[in-house]
Amino acid sequence: MVTILGSKIFRSLRLRLFLLMLLFGMLPCFVLRTLILRNYEDRAVAVRIAEIQNQCTILSNQLSKSDYFANSAQQLALVELSQLSTIYGGRIMLIDNHFRIVHDTYQLDEGKTMVSEDVIRCYQESGTSYYDAKSRYIEITVPIMDVANEYTRGVMLMSISTDNIVDNVEVLSDTSMTILLTIFAILIAASYLLAFLIVRPFSRITQSIAGIAGGHDSEKLGKEAYTETEQMAEAFNKMLSRFKVLDESRQEFVSNVSHELRTPITSMKVLADSLLSQEDVPIEMYQEFMLDMSQEIEREDKIINELLTLVKMDKTAMNLNIKSESINDVLERSLKRLRPIAALQNIELIFESHRAVVAEIDRVLLSLAVSNLIENAIKYNRVEGHVHVSLDADYKVFKIVIEDSGIGIAEDEQEHIFERFYRVDKSHSREIGGTGLGLAITRNAIAMHKGTITVQSEEGEGTTFIVQVPLNYVVK
Repeated sequence: MVTILGSKIFRSLRLRLFLLMLLFGMLPCFVLRTLILRNYEDRAVAVRIAEIQNQCTILSNQLSKSDYFANSAQQLALVELSQLSTIYGGRIMLIDNHFRIVHDTYQLDEGKTMVSEDVIRCYQESGTSYYDAKSRYIEITVPIMDVANEYTRGVMLMSISTDNIVDNVEVLSDTSMTILLTIFAILIAASYLLAFLIVRPFSRITQSIAGIAGGHDSEKLGKEAYTETEQMAEAFNKMLSRFKVLDESRQEFVSNVSHELRTPITSMKVLADSLLSQEDVPIEMYQEFMLDMSQEIEREDKIINELLTLVKMDKTAMNLNIKSESINDVLERSLKRLRPIAALQNIELIFESHRAVVAEIDRVLLSLAVSNLIENAIKYNRVEGHVHVSLDADYKVFKIVIEDSGIGIAEDEQEHIFERFYRVDKSHSREIGGTGLGLAITRNAIAMHKGTITVQSEEGEGTTFIVQVPLNYVVK
């Protein structure tokens, strides 16, 4: 399933890269082709207009000098008009200042009146030019002045076809299209190759992920040539390492749970078998064995309850019953409940409050965390030792410091004490009924309040736990 899904994703990525490279490769070519064709047509028309205007101006000057409109039957002028019309394949008309056509090289409209915007403009200003791309012709007007060059005697109007220019544009268009198709074919091959080369590292990553999903836990993603794939591989390998650590922790946790739950049951079975294997068991031995079995049952019950507490805390981390509570009252009640236990070992409990502190907390959870810390300080203390609990606060957090005169914790073990089922002194812990879950519960409870817990200890010199929790609970 992972292989199929990954294959679909990367096929899609390859296709997208292919299309993008094809698009960005062809789009400039098409734009460039369009610009070249348009520029060529505009340039060809401009050159043709300039060329015809120049010829018409020369001829109009000749007509002005010969005073054509006074003697319109001049054969030389008519011949030159005919030649110019023939050379450019156009039509020339001479129009006098009464808008009458006095000469037409096509001999169709002579004697008729010709009134048009260009002719009028030519009389009022100067010559005009107009290109009709749709009808494919150029129309040019040039004024014919009198002999003294004082006023316009007439207008020369010339119309020529631009079919040859359009034909050249079409030939150029066909040639450029052939070139574009060739480039398109090359781009298809190049784009596919580049898309394949770019996506190949991602395909390898997909295969590696599929292999890991298939159970090859020892595999890691190799670092590819691209910076992005290297970063992806590094991030995935870190995540994979984290998952392995979590899996090992889970396996160790399950193993510890099994061992912790099995130990009391094994002890009870041994005691029960011992009673069953003997006849006429003295009442004193029977009572002693039953007392031991009762203690093992209590120990089993405590382990189960603490495990359920941890599970409940994991599932309801966001469902705290947050209220404004007096932290002084929470500590005083915890100390009051634990004083009888401290009295059994002649341990002095001291509470020092620097100020009254009110904070937003879940009272049950924080009481559980504080009680675990104080109870551990009592259990792992020396006879006639002391436990000092202090409370202080600033404008952001309140701080609880629990200091004892107990056996202390070795430096190399301090980073493990909050792990589930971890015991510093396993033999001593088992004697006093420790399960190895108390500090794990404490850390979780404080973390759920967005707080921190740290430990300072020297072996044989006692231990100090420092708890800091924000006064105001903020939901992230």
